[in-house]
Amino acid sequence: MSLLGVRLSLLIGKTVPVPPPLRVTEALESVQVTHKDKGCSGFQMTFAIGRLGPIDLLDHAILSRVKANMRVIMTVMFGGIPRVLSDGIITQVELQPGDKPGNTRLQVTGEDVSCAMTMKEEIEQHVMLPEALIVYKICAKYAKYGLVPVVIPPLLIDPPLLTDRIPVQRATDLWYLKALASRFGYVFYISPGPVPGLNQAYWGPPKWLGLPQRALTVNMDPFTNVQKFDVSIDSQKAAKVSGSVQDGKTNKKMPVESLSSMRPPLAVERPTPTTMKTVLPSPCSGLTAQQAKSRAQGVTDASFDSIVKARGMLDTIRYNDLLQPRKLVGVRGAGLQFDGLYYVTQVTHQIKRGSYVQNFELEREGLGSLLPILRP
Repeated sequence: MSLLGVRLSLLIGKTVPVPPPLRVTEALESVQVTHKDKGCSGFQMTFAIGRLGPIDLLDHAILSRVKANMRVIMTVMFGGIPRVLSDGIITQVELQPGDKPGNTRLQVTGEDVSCAMTMKEEIEQHVMLPEALIVYKICAKYAKYGLVPVVIPPLLIDPPLLTDRIPVQRATDLWYLKALASRFGYVFYISPGPVPGLNQAYWGPPKWLGLPQRALTVNMDPFTNVQKFDVSIDSQKAAKVSGSVQDGKTNKKMPVESLSSMRPPLAVERPTPTTMKTVLPSPCSGLTAQQAKSRAQGVTDASFDSIVKARGMLDTIRYNDLLQPRKLVGVRGAGLQFDGLYYVTQVTHQIKRGSYVQNFELEREGLGSLLPILRP
């Protein structure tokens, strides 16, 4: 149990976020922050506001301090350790007037800094650049948000020769980065930190390797730290790709077939693919057979990821830590089939005065635990 408590800090500003006036922080009632490994992460803040004295004669003073398009950085001090909880841009401000004094609420909603990548549709050529270098090129445009790209190149690197093809972007930067990632079963997301003002842009496979976090414990009496836990399995999601492609270099029709999932295993028992896809992921015209096989394998890898899904609610005080998304975590107490390691796909922080819980979503590719002992 954390003896040092939980403390939330805010930075708000148009260009450079700064600490807001005391009146703003005192009016903050609750915070909800959601981190996802697919899709944009976001936040929502609720303020209890009212009019006090001449300063509020014309309008609520807090409205001038919290506006759309402002950047917000939230840092939580948990157990004496600072964690950057969110770094994003306000997209919506909603005033909810109350019928009694003290009942007016201001709800502020925003997304992580990736929403800046959706502001403009680009038509741009990436001449002789493979996918990994395109990611670096696009991320460099957002250096003002402290964006640090972390790129894991795919196993097959095939730079497009000028005489063969020219990659052309006809979309927003965010859509294009995710489209490039989906070709190989990869993900793209932006996570805040490790210090305020910096953000990490990750483009690569889901992080199914690394040191697991402290275990989520279910139905183990005094060791229980999970308030709610549900788990399900859908073996029909496992898919295998089989087909053919007109090789862009030899102009010959070549067979293309994917193997089982190439992700590092988290479970003992993987289901056999039951769905057979005969149509290759598009667009495949002009690609070589090896390129088409790489994209087909990406489809199969992604189909295995969420065969087993779990969700629940975590008591952070009993857990004595914060569950981090996009990392591994152990589960114990759920039974032999569902115990073991999982990949954390989503975490939602819900913070109020005197309360801090996390809703989480987990996934893996099969049943059974690979490890006899999990980190408690």
